[in-house]
Amino acid sequence: MQIGLIGAGNMARALARGWGRPVLCADPLAERAQVLATETGGEALASNAEVAARADLVVLCHKPSQLKDVAGEVAPQARAVASILAAVPLARLKAAYPERPVYRFIPSLPVEVRQGPVAQAADGQQDATLDAEVHELFAELGALVVLDDALLDVAMGLMSCAPAYVALIAEAQVDAGVRRGIPAAQGAELVVQTLAGTAELLRRRGYDTLAVRREVSSPGGVTARGLEALERGGVRTAFSDALDAVLELVPPAR
Repeated sequence: MQIGLIGAGNMARALARGWGRPVLCADPLAERAQVLATETGGEALASNAEVAARADLVVLCHKPSQLKDVAGEVAPQARAVASILAAVPLARLKAAYPERPVYRFIPSLPVEVRQGPVAQAADGQQDATLDAEVHELFAELGALVVLDDALLDVAMGLMSCAPAYVALIAEAQVDAGVRRGIPAAQGAELVVQTLAGTAELLRRRGYDTLAVRREVSSPGGVTARGLEALERGGVRTAFSDALDAVLELVPPAR
């Protein structure tokens, strides 16, 4: 399947690296498209319409506000369309690309290393063979989770924004260690390796976060004291507030 990317920004680059195959791409910044094409062994094209004409699947990686304008260029040529646009529900995508198979996904930056979750909007069958090919394509990038379309923006707030949150957590932990004398480089290695290992441990424990916390904590021990300090600091409220803040910017589905 020949993939065509409309847009060559950070998320498009992460997808292309995760797939590890030549892609066609176009971007308002021609140099950015050329860099991505060169990296993947693909080709930067002069227009969105040219990408659509040559691709088996067009992946929309542009700004959500550009939906109508881009569709005017792409829809007449596109064979099938997959969108990673935030806050653009399936109904709007299908209206912009009538009589075309349309799929909606929300990926997270770690798809670049095939470790990122991807949320897919549930939909009825469009073309059984194509549906399976597109599903398999995005499943290559990590854990593919199918949700009601109305929940995809919530998923975005949980996992698409989360790499920045995790990076902030790591930074805060490293800073705490530096304050107590750990060199920054060694502190970063300790913290990041712990985060990576804990993620794998949680997978092997069936995502049972409580079980992992109990394995690390003993009553009255050092971990229990640390957890108590985090709870006093409002860690749960902070993450709930972060999700609410993200969703405040998501317009209601129309």
